[in-house]
Amino acid sequence: MRRIQCVPGRQGLGQAAFIGLACLLCAAPSKSDEFTGVKESEMVRQPAVAGQFYPGDAKSLSAIVDSMLADADIVPFPGRVVGIQVPHAGYPFSGPTAAHAFKLLKGMAGVTVVMLGPSHHAPVDCAAVYARGTWRTPLGDVPVDEALARAIISQDKFFQDMPQAHAAEHSLEVELPFLQRTITEFKIVPIMLLRPTYAQCEAVGRAIARACKDKNVVLLASSDLYHGYSYTEAKRADSTTVGFFARFEPRPLYDALTRGEAQACGGYPIAAMMAAARELGADKAVVLAQTNSNDVMNERGGYCVGYSATAFLNSKEPSADSRSDELTESEQRELLRIARNAIESYVRTGKVPPVKPLTARLQEKRGAFVTLHERGELRGCIGYVEPVKSLYLAVSDMAVAASTEDPRFAPVTGDELGDIDVEITVLSPVRPLPSPDSVIVGKHGLIIREGNRSGLLLPQVPVEQGWDREAFLQGVCRKAGLPPNAYRDKDARLSCFTGQVFGEK
Repeated sequence: MRRIQCVPGRQGLGQAAFIGLACLLCAAPSKSDEFTGVKESEMVRQPAVAGQFYPGDAKSLSAIVDSMLADADIVPFPGRVVGIQVPHAGYPFSGPTAAHAFKLLKGMAGVTVVMLGPSHHAPVDCAAVYARGTWRTPLGDVPVDEALARAIISQDKFFQDMPQAHAAEHSLEVELPFLQRTITEFKIVPIMLLRPTYAQCEAVGRAIARACKDKNVVLLASSDLYHGYSYTEAKRADSTTVGFFARFEPRPLYDALTRGEAQACGGYPIAAMMAAARELGADKAVVLAQTNSNDVMNERGGYCVGYSATAFLNSKEPSADSRSDELTESEQRELLRIARNAIESYVRTGKVPPVKPLTARLQEKRGAFVTLHERGELRGCIGYVEPVKSLYLAVSDMAVAASTEDPRFAPVTGDELGDIDVEITVLSPVRPLPSPDSVIVGKHGLIIREGNRSGLLLPQVPVEQGWDREAFLQGVCRKAGLPPNAYRDKDARLSCFTGQVFGEK
């Protein structure tokens, strides 16, 4: 488990076979479009697409959602999450993209999610609110925040309590299992729009903001992007649409949608959500992920639907979980002490001293490398890429390994210990690189895999060597025993990670 070759590959979506493909890209459920599925006496909204868009049993559903959340790597950024935009197709198609946004909500509690989505079935001419009762999924029932729903409806006559309009709709239902696996003790206010004017979108946003002010609320807008038969057009249209998301421009987005320049089946709900998010303090948008069904299925041609995940943030406020993943100075010193003691004890006695973590953070499983230098020259470097052990144990293990098991060097001797200095790199999760051009020298570490060969370089290597991006990419290829330009090969897989680097010097 100390070599990059031992890092397990990502697992595929094993449950994908349960779904027929064509109807789930972003389409209607196989049930009729009649207003069915709402039990008026109990006001329980029954699932309309369980077993179609997502697994119909709790065990399989939990497994697929948890797997997609685990695989969603997000780069940390400052700010409180005010709202998210997520896709709503069948999970094998859009679920991995949606997971990037839902992962930002993980650990939240006691929040109400105000959900805005398009109506694919009911010809509504208002903002249709599901204002009371519960929504059911295979993972359990989710209560509606009835007090907040009433407060929103009271703000503007454009809102109407219309539970029957939601009965057959999938655009909001498919988001619930992700919420159920990320947030505890939450409620919802589901709202659907069809073809509002921009003035109505803006009024909806402002009304939601007024009702939600000073409350623990997260906004959600549900939408897929391009729908059609041209992969090239999908890429073009989605780039245009997502550009409006990233620039946080609700009115230009709305105008581009009406002209057909941008495409999003939930574009009008997104515009309304943007208006609400701005009123609630959001000042920044970050596109977290983007793909389409052709890319997901690794094919070109046939029906193609675009997917994106976006976060809308108040960059001036700390996130709900403001605890940084960065180690404190005292934690860094403790890990260096652990590494130093492990090396000296093992070199002199052949035994590793027992260690205890200084803080709870040091008990967390993290990837880590220990690098040794002797009088400024590399003397050993080995690490865990994946988080297979608690950080304090990983550092102890890798300190011993770097001093005795690096095949490039003879084991460190007792006479050398006074000239050895220790450096530790604590890794972020590994994620695929979208393209070689996205490598940032000084920030990213690189991993390349091709066939049975693999190589890794830490973030500090190109800085120490004075390399630019091209030299860094060629360097990791050489580390793997591949030609310098192998990173351009279609079979080459590039991944990256970030690292917090600190040392005795």
